[in-house]
Formats: sequence, structure tokens, C-alpha cells
Amino acid sequence: MDPSLLEKLAARRRFGVKPGLDSIRALAAAIGDPQDSLRCVHIAGTNGKGATAAIVDSVLRAAGYSTARYTSPHLVRLNERFFLDGRPASDRELSAAAGRVFPAVEAAERAGRETTFFECLTAVAFELFARHAREASRPCVAILETGLGGRLDATNIVPAPLVAAITRIGLDHCAILGNTIEEIAREKAGIAKPGRPLVCGAMPRPAIEEIARCAARAGARPVVSAPEAAPVRTVSQRPGAQTLEIRFGGAAAAVELSLGGTFQAENASTALAILRELADCGFPCGIDAVRRGFASVVWPGRFQLAAENPPTVVDGAHNPDGAAALARAVAESGLPRPVCLVAGFCADKDVAADLREFAKFAGCAFAAPVDNPRSLPPRDAARMMADAGIRDVRACASAAEAISAARSRAAAAGGSVVVCGSLFLAGEALQILDAFPWPSGPREPSERL
Repeated sequence: MDPSLLEKLAARRRFGVKPGLDSIRALAAAIGDPQDSLRCVHIAGTNGKGATAAIVDSVLRAAGYSTARYTSPHLVRLNERFFLDGRPASDRELSAAAGRVFPAVEAAERAGRETTFFECLTAVAFELFARHAREASRPCVAILETGLGGRLDATNIVPAPLVAAITRIGLDHCAILGNTIEEIAREKAGIAKPGRPLVCGAMPRPAIEEIARCAARAGARPVVSAPEAAPVRTVSQRPGAQTLEIRFGGAAAAVELSLGGTFQAENASTALAILRELADCGFPCGIDAVRRGFASVVWPGRFQLAAENPPTVVDGAHNPDGAAALARAVAESGLPRPVCLVAGFCADKDVAADLREFAKFAGCAFAAPVDNPRSLPPRDAARMMADAGIRDVRACASAAEAISAARSRAAAAGGSVVVCGSLFLAGEALQILDAFPWPSGPREPSERL
């Protein structure tokens, strides 16, 4: 992206995270409310919303539709947040959209109204996607992932999504969203809209009950339970991929999913339930499109087999639920033992809870710094690794040092490596391992979430 625009975006980080819709509504109005023209799927949740968005995107494209997809954060480059028909937006496309947004941002600041990093990016997404949809030769669906929460998230000014969905909810960003599952579910359920379907993925019973109450108050209908409407079962798996048994279009079928980790079965179920509702909105997809879409979906840094000899998996798990899902995936995927852990953390996360899960599979551990101002120092991470019961622990000065040491140890022992603890670390690891799926270059500043 244009370096001057990157600098302008980075400067917005000084405003931090400010939940609320007044600023983004004013900014969107100043550029003509491009979001009002979008036909979109809106997805919230603690874990799995990005993968669900990627699966829905892949199947829709396989069915012949045009797509746009907005997710966060990015692993390496800002462009990853904005997908157009299965590819990251080009620097030229992003700069053109940002060039239309920033005069309004600067005018707002002159009037004393602050615009955050994420609000700027969301306005850029709306502008970029509206233009893409106008110019597309096929019907276009925009898939929007919330950045934080739902009710007060900048993406929540879209007037009436075709389908809203909420993936598994857990405890994360508690200082902003609340300290209980019910409080967090209430914030996520704020994306429910009157008369529009709301798909609910697998999650704890208290979250489901709170979402149902919020959906009823909002007038959302129908409220669809993904596990009931679109059951999915993992038949077999290996690092980086798996075979699923699904029900779609009234029939059972075996399909290949090009994403590893048994937790992806939940996301596949939510995606299928969304696709079922989209069919009622004029966007039908057949089982052939599901097969092709599942087989070709790309979502890096989530139980991704990034290297072989020794097998090296990169996963962005960074909260207790994500860590537990990763521990289950390692146990079930057939990764050779011993597993050498490479982990780095942001200091504001529940690192102790994460490490209790990682300790279930870690034969040894290498603590790495995270390329973010909130990084937990490796010496502190190493101490917490030992406290979690991992016996062989080493603090490393860089991610590259930690990954090299872990891979050497795993190769000598016939084992494997798992890199986890932060999406920031996942992005850096994929570059180190030359496993990032798109053109990269120097990592670009990411939002502090």
C-alpha cells in the first residue's frame, strides 16, 4: 500500500479502540454510505469467524458468484483484510479507496471528531467493496467479519445483512466486552437485525440462551442452530487437511476440507448453515460448489502445515478456547511426538490459561517475542511455560531463533513443531518458513487487538 497512506493509518492507532457507531456513521455518510448498497453476510464470534468467512467465500465463488471479504487482523500485509474474488486487494485498489476515504477522515478531525484505525479500515472496505460490486459482471456478496464484539463494532452500520452469524463464543477482550460468557454473547448478538436470519454456531449453552434472547428482542428470524441445520463430522484428518461428512441439500456427502484441525468442523457447519440461508436470499449453491469450495479454501495461520521434515504447524491460537481447540487438534491429527512448542504472547492475554492447554502436548518449549508493542518478554513467557509444567524451556531473542531451535530439536528426535500463541507470531512464522500463501514483503502495522 502507498507508504504515506500506511503512515496515516498507523497514526490512527493513537486513538486506540473506541466501541461506538457515531464516528463510523458520520464517516460513512461523508463518503456516500457505500455500505448501504452491499448485499452481505455479517459474522461475529470469538473464535472461528475468519475461517467461516473464508469457507463461505470459497463456496460462493465456486458457485459462480463474485465476492468481497473483510477480516482482521492481517498476518503480514494490510491487503489481506480486503479480498476481492479470492485475492487480496491490490495496492492500487486499496490506495484508490483510501484516497476517497481520507479527505473525509481529515475533515472530521478538523471538526474535532476522532476516527480510529479500525474505523478507517472499515470505511475503506465499504468503499472498495461497493465499487467492486458495481463493476462485477456477476451477483456479488460481501462477507464482513466484526473486528471486536458486534453491537458497537464499526461493521455494524450495514443496514440489513442477507444473513448474520455468530461463531463459538469464549472469554476474550473481557475489558471491553464483559467478564462473562453471557455479557460477551450479548455484545456479539448485537449484529442481529429485524427480519433477517441469524445463524448460531456451536457454543456453550449460556451463550446460546443469551443470543436467543437478544435475537428475539431484535426481531431476527429465523434463528438457526448450525449444528442442527448443517451437521458435520470429521471422518479422517491429517495435518493441514481433513475429510468431513456433511449434510447439505437434504443429502449426506463426504467432502475434503483443505484446512487442518478438528475445530474446523464447527466452522464448516456454520458456513453450511449460512449458505443454506443464502439460498433463500437468491444465492443458491449446489453440492458440487460446496465440494470445490471446501477443497480450495485458504485461511493461513490456523493449524496450517507450514513445513515438513519435521512437520511444522502454525496456528494463531491466542485465547483459552482457541488454545483448547489447538490442543485437541494436535492430539487428533497424528503429529509425531515429541512436539516442540514455539510460543509468543501479547501480555494482555490470559497466557497462563493458554499454556495450561499447550502443556498438554508440549515436550519442550521455546519462548519467542511477538512483533507488537504488547509483547510479553520471552523470559517471562519461559517462566510461565515452566510454571505450566513444561520441563524443557528456553527463552529466545527472536521468532527466527526459536523456530530454528525447535525444528532442529524435532528433527533430531523424529518429532514435530507447533508455533502458536499470537496471530502476530503466526504471520512472522509463515514468512520465516516461506509458507505465506500470497506475495508479502515487510510486515505492516496491525491493529492492537
